[in-house]
Amino acid sequence: MATARPGWSRRAQYGLFFSFLAVIAGIFVGLVLLVLSMVAPKTFEGVRGAALDATSPVTSALHSVGATATGLVSGAGDYWDAASQNGELKRENRAMLRRMVEARAIVQENGQLKAALQLREHAHDAVATARIVGSSFNSPRRFAILSVGKSDGVRVGMPVRSPDGLVGRIVDAGNLASRVLLVSDRANIVPARLLRGGIPVISQGRGDGTVDVRPLEVGRNPFRRGDIIITSGTGGLYPPLVPIARIVKLDDDGAIAIPLADPSNISFAIVEPPFEPLAVAADQASAPPETP
Repeated sequence: MATARPGWSRRAQYGLFFSFLAVIAGIFVGLVLLVLSMVAPKTFEGVRGAALDATSPVTSALHSVGATATGLVSGAGDYWDAASQNGELKRENRAMLRRMVEARAIVQENGQLKAALQLREHAHDAVATARIVGSSFNSPRRFAILSVGKSDGVRVGMPVRSPDGLVGRIVDAGNLASRVLLVSDRANIVPARLLRGGIPVISQGRGDGTVDVRPLEVGRNPFRRGDIIITSGTGGLYPPLVPIARIVKLDDDGAIAIPLADPSNISFAIVEPPFEPLAVAADQASAPPETP
């Protein structure tokens, strides 16, 4: 059976009619209230207040929801800004640390260069001032590479020293670079003496970055921790009074020392001609006597 249309149902017709009347009445009442509120506004203060009270909870709830949403958005933005600023501060901090390390390295290198230049001024017969460009650490053979060679006057057998002490001697020389056998190498034996008391000793590398020191007198151990070992000049090659190592450990008939001139901590060194005791004695004999 087909559904009856509103035009064929009296009940539907009456519903539409009364709805139309209700709309007309609502519009009329609204116009009347609008006119009365404009003509006599004080009369409807109570009605407006009641309407305001009725709508206040809804308004407050909507405001709270809006404030919460705004706070969430603002908080998320603040968090993002804080995270971005924190990341930027971390990057700046890392960059600043790198610059500080570079500045300290430059200051240390300048200090070492200045000390090497002062050492060369005192050592008038220095052959060349060189940069240490490499050294061995894991190998039992201990070498360092200098940035000077035969073109600078460097020859095999010349001693190498730094402001901290004796580095070693030249064992290979090219035109632009040379190799130094360090005092910590097993093949490097240096006649030396104890700075405290002048007792003659022998210094020999151990191949592990340290030096083995033995006295010439058997059965007597004259060493103490902290003692300084210096070159004696005996046998030529190494000039006297150059610091070699510092005693760090005692054993039965000798001691173990650490070289004072560590290639890993120094940047510059000077190459000197081999020490010749006879030539030095002849120079001293031919020098004019000092006038009082």
